[in-house]
Amino acid sequence: MSRDTAVGPRPLLVWGALAIVYVVWGSTYLGIRFAIETIPPLSSGAMRFLVASPILALAVLALRGRRAFRMTAKEAGGAALVGLLLLTGGNGMVAVAEQHISSGLAALLVASVPLWLVILRLIARDRPRALTLGGVLLGFCGVAGLSLTGGGGSGDGVGIAVILFGSLSWSVGSFLSARIPMPADPFTASAVEMAAGGAGLVLVASVAGEHVDFGAISGASWAGLAYLIAMGSLVGFTAYVWLLGNAPISLVSTYAYVNPAVAVALGALVMHEAVTVPMLVAGLVIVLGVALVVSTERRGRTRTAAEEEPAAA
Repeated sequence: MSRDTAVGPRPLLVWGALAIVYVVWGSTYLGIRFAIETIPPLSSGAMRFLVASPILALAVLALRGRRAFRMTAKEAGGAALVGLLLLTGGNGMVAVAEQHISSGLAALLVASVPLWLVILRLIARDRPRALTLGGVLLGFCGVAGLSLTGGGGSGDGVGIAVILFGSLSWSVGSFLSARIPMPADPFTASAVEMAAGGAGLVLVASVAGEHVDFGAISGASWAGLAYLIAMGSLVGFTAYVWLLGNAPISLVSTYAYVNPAVAVALGALVMHEAVTVPMLVAGLVIVLGVALVVSTERRGRTRTAAEEEPAAA
């Protein structure tokens, strides 16, 4: 029975893992919001990934042995480059942007990543289907609506520009990860990516003049950071990789339009973030565009795991 047509013999496990990906990755935007209350944004990302990387590496070593870390210099370099694009340029900019815009608005704009991936395919002279291009056009209409209106007062131009740059960086990293040498083991690759991304964030934070006053960090920020490390970078990622091997891609890829809804709902419920009519309308247009792209693409070809990675991972 094909992974593209059936859930498989363990539906409860599959739906449980899918629920984790939906909720955990949708909630990371809120976790970032708590973390950056008293921790500088770039530094918070650096702390997150530099802690998560060795934990993941030790887990891989314990479960799979040293053979999991066998990689060439090109593969290690490829993973490091992808880590810089995904985590330093992508995830790091999400944290910076959330100083200026709501977590829900950030999630809706990050949902544009599948749309950027199609644009990158066009640049690489790939030829997406007409419905795929229609979905991209629809989705970018929503992005333009959010950008021009600021989500109806939910954010400013600086935050929106930063989040769009971060989304583009994440998209380039995802695009390259399927086309350059990478470690064979996905968990090993992720550990290298986190190490490189965390190191990159340390460098950028230093250049930006960020200073961490550990005595001034609040309990809420520590809790947010711990949640991002444990749930976002470890539990959520593990559930996602397990799903890639045990569930239909068509089912796993639904995270792309469920995560933004989770993020908006949690931001409104927990942080009392404003959810305006322009934000809802433009967000719905983006999600519909992404849904059209994802559904059309999976009918046309099997997507790579790298291009399915969520932006808040």
